[in-house]
Amino acid sequence: MLSVEEARERILAAITPMPAEQIGLSNGLGRVLAEDIASRRTQPPTAVSAMDGYAVRAADVVTVPVTLKIAGHAPAGGAHDDTLAPGEAVRIFTGGPVPDGADAIVIQEDTDSDGSTVTVKESSPTGHYVRPAGLDFRTGDIILQAGDVLTARNVGMAAAMNVPWLSVRRKPRIAILATGDEIVMPGDPVGPNQIVSSNSLALAAMVEASGAEPILLGIAPDESNELSAMAAAAHGADMLVTTGGASVGDHDLIQSVLRKDGLEIDFWKIAMRPGKPLIFGDIKGTPLLGLPGNPVSTLVCGIIFLIPALRKMLGQSELDVTRETATLGVDLGKNDQREDYLRAQLSRDDNGVQVATPFSKQDSSMLSRLVQADCLVVRSPHAPALKVGSTVDILPMPNGLVRI
Repeated sequence: MLSVEEARERILAAITPMPAEQIGLSNGLGRVLAEDIASRRTQPPTAVSAMDGYAVRAADVVTVPVTLKIAGHAPAGGAHDDTLAPGEAVRIFTGGPVPDGADAIVIQEDTDSDGSTVTVKESSPTGHYVRPAGLDFRTGDIILQAGDVLTARNVGMAAAMNVPWLSVRRKPRIAILATGDEIVMPGDPVGPNQIVSSNSLALAAMVEASGAEPILLGIAPDESNELSAMAAAAHGADMLVTTGGASVGDHDLIQSVLRKDGLEIDFWKIAMRPGKPLIFGDIKGTPLLGLPGNPVSTLVCGIIFLIPALRKMLGQSELDVTRETATLGVDLGKNDQREDYLRAQLSRDDNGVQVATPFSKQDSSMLSRLVQADCLVVRSPHAPALKVGSTVDILPMPNGLVRI
C-alpha cells in the first residue's frame, strides 16, 4: 500500500492548472486570480484631509490662539485651487484635497469661526491629519497576486485600484458518479436492502465550496454496460470522481469495466484509515479519483486528496488544508501501519490551550460523528501510544466541514 504522502504527490503530479478566463469584477467573489493585479491609480491621488477642519500652514499656528482668514473651501470631490498664503486657512472636509501651501489640518473642534475668519486654539504640526498622496497604494503596485482567492475585501481592493476586469482560472468541471445497487437518492423509495446515498451530494458541496463546478452524473448500478455509459458522460470534464464499487469489493467493478474504456491505473489502496480502497488513474486524458463508498471514508479522502487537487487546478499556492496543533484530551493506544484520521471535538482548557478529544467510537460508518467533529486528529503510521496532554496535529473542521 502507498503512504498517504506518496499517493498525494502522485495525484498532484498528474494535475495541471486550468486555463485563464476574463470576467467582470462584479463576478469575482470566490474566483482565483490567474495573474497579478497592478493598480491603475494612486490612492489617494493627492494629499487629502483625514478630518473635518481647516487646512493651514503649520508655521501660522505654532503660537495659539491665532485668527486666520478663511480663503475658501475644499469639500470631498472639490478643491481650493489657489495657493494658501500666510495667515490664511481653508475650510476642509474629510477626503478633501489639501491646497497648495497648506501642510497641516486643524480639526474643527479646536477652532471657532465667524464665517470669514477662524480662530485656532490648538497647534497642529506639519503633516498632522494629512493623508499624503499614495498613502494606501500607488500606480503599478501589486497588491493582489495570482493564486489569491477573491474575498469581499479583495473585490473592494480591485475596485479601488480601478480594475474593472479580472483574469481568473476557469472553474474545474468535476464529474461525480456514485455506484452501487444498494444506494438510492434522497427522497426516492428505499428498498429493504438499500441505503440513502450521501456521497455524491456531499462531494458536490465540497467541490463547489472549493471554487469548482460539480457535475452530478447520478448513480450507476452494478452492471457493466450502464456503468460504462454513465461514466462516458464525464467526457469533457476536468476530473471524474467515483464513489464505491461492486458489492463484492470496493472499486472491483470500476476497474474491470473502465479499464475496457481506457482507464489506466496509477495506484490502488493506500495506508490510511478511513479510506484504504482509493484508486487513481487516467481515462482517456481525464484524471479519475475513485473514492471509497463509505461516506466517512469518502469525505476524509476528499479532504486529503480531492481538495488539494482542486486547489492545484485553480492555481493556488497553498494546496493542503492547513494543519494546527492541539493537546490530546484522552489517552490513545499505539497506531498500526495506516495513517489514522480520528474525528474529534475541540475545547479550551483553563489556560486557553486548544484540546482535541477524539470520539471513543471511530466506526467509519458513523457520518454523524464527522458532522459533530471540529477536527481530525492525524496520527502517523506506527505512532506510539500517547497520554492526555500530548501534542497532536489536527485538521480543523469548523461547522463540521474542513476549512477551505
